[in-house]
This record gives sequence, C-alpha cells and structure tokens, in this order.
Amino acid sequence: MLSRALLLRLVSVVAVTVSFFLLLSAVPTHAGRGAAGLATGALMLSTVLGELAGPRILGRYGHRGPLAAGLFLLGAPALALPLDDGAAWTASMCLVRGLGFGLTMVAGGALTAALIPAERRGEGLALVGVVGGVPALVTLPLGVWMCEHLGYAPLTVTAGLAALAAIPTVAALRELQPPDGSGAPAVGADTRALGMVAAVRTAGLRRPTSVFFATALAAGILVTFLPLAVAHGSAGIATAALLVQSSASTAARYAAGRYGDRRGATRLVAPGLLASAAGLSVLAATAGPVAVLTGTALFGAGFGVVQNATLTVMYGRVSRSSYGTVSALWNLAYDGGMGIGAAGFSLLTAHTGYAWGFALTALLMLTALGPATRDRRSAP
Repeated sequence: MLSRALLLRLVSVVAVTVSFFLLLSAVPTHAGRGAAGLATGALMLSTVLGELAGPRILGRYGHRGPLAAGLFLLGAPALALPLDDGAAWTASMCLVRGLGFGLTMVAGGALTAALIPAERRGEGLALVGVVGGVPALVTLPLGVWMCEHLGYAPLTVTAGLAALAAIPTVAALRELQPPDGSGAPAVGADTRALGMVAAVRTAGLRRPTSVFFATALAAGILVTFLPLAVAHGSAGIATAALLVQSSASTAARYAAGRYGDRRGATRLVAPGLLASAAGLSVLAATAGPVAVLTGTALFGAGFGVVQNATLTVMYGRVSRSSYGTVSALWNLAYDGGMGIGAAGFSLLTAHTGYAWGFALTALLMLTALGPATRDRRSAP
C-alpha cells in the first residue's frame, strides 16, 4: 500500500496541514477582535468556493496542475501577510489561501484515492487521515505560540514555505487515467466524470454525504462550544476532552478502515452515527468531568468511524474520473456542516442553554439514520 507515489503524496498532505493550521488561529489573533471574524470568514468562504469549483477545474486541467496551483495559492499569500496589517489586506490574503486550500483538498483527495489499492482503500484513507491529523493537532496551538514568542513574520514565512516546498513532489505523481475496467464500477451507466449536481442527485452518494454532514455539524458545535459549556474553572477538563475527542476520532478512523476493507464500510455508517449522537447525549445529561471525557471520547470514536466509512463508500461507488467530485462533495459536507453547526448552535443556546442544545443536536443527528439505513439496505 505504501508505494513511492503515495509516500510522495503524503509529503503534500503534511505540507498543506502545516501551512493551513499554523495560521488558522494565529492570523485572527494577530488581526485583533475587529478583523478576526473577517479573516476567518474570508478563509472559509473561499475554501468552499474552491471546493465547489474543484471538479470542473479538475475536468479541464487534470489533477496534478490544480494540486500544485493550490499549494502555491496557499503558500505565496502567507509570505505576503506581514506586508500590511490592515483588515482588508489580511482578508484578501485569506481569500486567496482559502481557494488554494479548497483546490488541494479536491485534487489531492482524488489523487490519494487513486494511489491506494481498492481492496485496502479504507485503511489507506485512514492512514492518510492520521498523517494529516497529527500535524494539525500540533500546529494549531504552535502557530499561536510562534506568533507570540517569535513574531508574526517568522510564523507566516514558515507557513508559506511549508506549502511551496511541496510543489516539486507533485510533478512526480502520475496523472489520473481513465478507468480501464479493472477499477470500481461507476454509479451511472457510463464512466464520465459526475458533476456536482449529478452527484447530489445520485442516492448512492447523497445518502452517505447527508450522514457525514450530520456528524460534521455536531463536530463543529463540540469543538467551538465545549470550552464554554463546561463548568467555570474547568478549562483543563475542556482541553483534555478536546484532546480525547481528537485522539478517539483518529484511532477509530483507522480501525474503521481496517474493518471496512474486510467486512464492508457500509455497515459501519449507522453505528458510527449512533455513537456520535450518544456522546452528545452524555454531555447533555451531566457536566461532570467523567461525563465530559466519556461523552467526547464516544463522540470522537463515532465521528472517526463515520468519516472513514462514508468516504470509503463514496469512492467505491464511482469511477476514477469522478474521484474529484466525491472529494469535493465530502469536503463540502465537512466544512459546511462544521460552519453551520457552530453558527446555528449559537442562536439555539441563547434560548435553550448548552445542555438542551446538545440534546436537541443529538436528536437532529438521529434524523440521518433514515438515509443511513436505506443506504445499507440498497448497497450490494
């Protein structure tokens, strides 16, 4: 599974993660309260736009070119950030970086799926997730520390060079070839690349996407509001709980990949959803330290299972020519779910409080059991 091409691809996975997460919290912190929201909003908005445009761009220019372009758009503006501390300049650089990040997610995801043998796709995707997830855990707080102790310019230069240094590795990757009949069957009758609209209309892609969206929505709520929801003076518990959630998610994602390759990933989607909803229910029931750690561990495990299972299932239902569309659709569910969850929960808890908010979110997640069950019954 660990071919030379996949190892080269992992270089750009780490580069994108380091470049993106080093600045994710540090740039808003440096910008100050007035411009912090504008910087993050511009970054995430353009990320979604880049993911939406990704399949069309890949259809015209292939995969390696957009991946290299995405790395450049992610890295070059980081080098330019220290030139001006104004809100408009910061937001414009974040806009460009978001477009680059969106392109790397779509093009890189398609290339990654093609480099992993179909019979080990679940485990391979989980491994790539671990390689990208561990640096994210380190670089997110590291970026804030570097900004405070080393300065804003050294931080942004480091983030920029991290992305730019990986561009030469893209040239060594093979461009995706049209399916030769030995790969996975396409969802439709032909093997032409699916567009985004066609993908959403396809039940075999829409159902797992809706389940993943439901869990991503809850994940956005958890990582944003858990530190605020725990009892006053329990910041250490909140930090530990978030670390437990991330660790459980990473471990479960890998375990789900190995199991799914042997028994089928489709059967894991509903149990992962139920585990995530159960974790939120524990948080809703009580705010004691043991309950917080237990609830976040349970949620993290379920979220990791759903992450791996839905992506594996979706790649297995299309031809290689549609890998970019699947990558875009899945990442849109991830980013959109987290953003909508955080924004909606803020409005909800103004009337209900955190405990009822977690409980209502768990109930909302259970509505995704319908498509998960139908998908399991209709799967080969």
